[in-house]
Order: sequence, then C-alpha cells, then structure tokens
Amino acid sequence: MNDFDFLAGTWDVVNRRLLKPLTGSDEWDEFPGRSVATRHFDGAASFDEIAFPTKGRYGMTVRLYHPATRQWSIYWASSATGTLDTRPMVGAFTGNRGEFHGEETHEGRPVRCRFVWTVVDERRARWEQAFSADDGRTWETNWTMDFTRAS
Repeated sequence: MNDFDFLAGTWDVVNRRLLKPLTGSDEWDEFPGRSVATRHFDGAASFDEIAFPTKGRYGMTVRLYHPATRQWSIYWASSATGTLDTRPMVGAFTGNRGEFHGEETHEGRPVRCRFVWTVVDERRARWEQAFSADDGRTWETNWTMDFTRAS
C-alpha cells in the first residue's frame, strides 16, 4: 500500500503533450511543471498538486489504496474545469511499474485510458498517459511527464 511513497516531495516536471490525440498527428507541446506530493493514511493515500506556470493552470491528483483489492484509484482535477474526475483510473504496481486503466471522453467520444508510472530511481520517475479508440487493442501515448526531484 506504500506504492506512491516515492512521490512524496517536490519535483521539477517536463511535460510533453500531443496536441491532437487520435488523429495521427505527431506534433507535441513541451512545457514545465512543478509538483508537490504528500502521503497520507500511513501510505494508503497520496495527494499532489502540479503547477503549469506557462499554461496558467494547476492540476491535482488524489490516489487511494483499496486494501481488499490491492488496487489504487486515481482521481484528477484541473483548475481549468474546476471539477474532480468521477471515474477513477484503477490499477496496481508490480515492482517499480504501475499500470492503471479507466474510461475517458475525448472530443465527445468514449475512449479507454491508461496511465503508466515508472519509478526510475529515488530522484527520477515517469508518468505517461495513452488513449485507445479500439477498446485497448492499440494505444497512443499522448502525454508524458518526466519527474526529477527538486534540490
């Protein structure tokens, strides 16, 4: 249940976001972020806030561990919408790789969504998001975040 303990602290984040997901485009927008994460419930909950200074917005993630299923539920909120996602991404870690799945809406249509967390070492981690328009047969990565622990 302590899978997200690695994230506690302050991080500099390099974001790369695909400008037009699921269109065949390969045009990316790269922008900085600064994340501050904390652990709660003795490691069974994790919270972070990320600032995107060049975008003028913020994001917030709440992660909760369910002991009976040994899975995490991940909820996202954005200052751009002012809402907390009601459908979590659900999954678990195996070693230093976590995989989480859920349903999203992209441009009015439902898509499958996948998050992958990779803990590189104590100073580096990576998060990536991918969409699937064919029920998980193929995936297109549309957002990556490379985390480096702030000094």
